[in-house]
Amino acid sequence: MTAATSTMVTRWWLVRHAPIAAPPGLITGQLDLEADVGGVTAAGGLPPGAVWLATHLRRTRQTAAALGIPAPRIEPDLAEQSFGDWQGLTYDAVDADASRRFWSAPASERPPGGESFADVVARVSAALERLTAAHAGRDVVAVVHAGTVRAALALALGLEPEAALRVQVDTLSLTRLDHVATPGHPPAWRVAGVNHPCPRSLSRCAICDGA
Repeated sequence: MTAATSTMVTRWWLVRHAPIAAPPGLITGQLDLEADVGGVTAAGGLPPGAVWLATHLRRTRQTAAALGIPAPRIEPDLAEQSFGDWQGLTYDAVDADASRRFWSAPASERPPGGESFADVVARVSAALERLTAAHAGRDVVAVVHAGTVRAALALALGLEPEAALRVQVDTLSLTRLDHVATPGHPPAWRVAGVNHPCPRSLSRCAICDGA
């Protein structure tokens, strides 16, 4: 068997959840808010027979249900960044000195009782490596969060956490990552598409059509 034929590709389909009903400026983090799934229909473009994942936050589970994803496995390690004591506050309500410290280094500073984005990158990276090993060669569809997608891109592209924070991740967008394992070579990640503006049903997506 040649190296080419023994290459194993695990494809990750990262879907950001539907919009949430929250007032402008609210720090949501891991607040368990409802998703607005009005108009979201079953996704015809996602791969059949995939491993289906969502997080413990209801907005991902509600989005998965609206997309027709059957009984996703819950993976808390793929959840959004926790903003600890700031969750449920508006940005204007946060102590001004603490806010200045946070925004001076948003990738490394931790809100009180919460995580830094660098913590999220470490958590999500470990989960992706673990789940890739468990489901090698499969399609893995995960309904997740903007912070999760940015963390995954930090892993795939070797980005510093601060650089990954610059990536825009829209609701109901699709990001595709491939983990490529070839005997005799270190495993590698490749990026098939980022923040693809799929239709609300994800049924006519260039990333899906080209997969």
